[in-house]
Amino acid sequence: MERKQFKEMSSHELLIEIKKIKTRKIVDAVIIGFSFGVMIFSAVKNGFNFFTFFPLLVVYLIVKNSKNDKILQNEIEKELEANHE
Repeated sequence: MERKQFKEMSSHELLIEIKKIKTRKIVDAVIIGFSFGVMIFSAVKNGFNFFTFFPLLVVYLIVKNSKNDKILQNEIEKELEANHE
């Protein structure tokens, strides 16, 4: 599905996009917590090895993606403010 430009979207569609971003933030937080839990369990159970630190790669990718989500959210909020004026 091709993404619409924010200027072409209605206020309702922009609010839906913001809700999707907020939902992704919650899911990302759960995945990060789970990854740290797996890392700690692996360190306690098996000691430190490559697979102990592998979940950090997942955390890095999520944090990197969340920066893009924050930029998108700021752009959507600016567009919403422009629509309300």
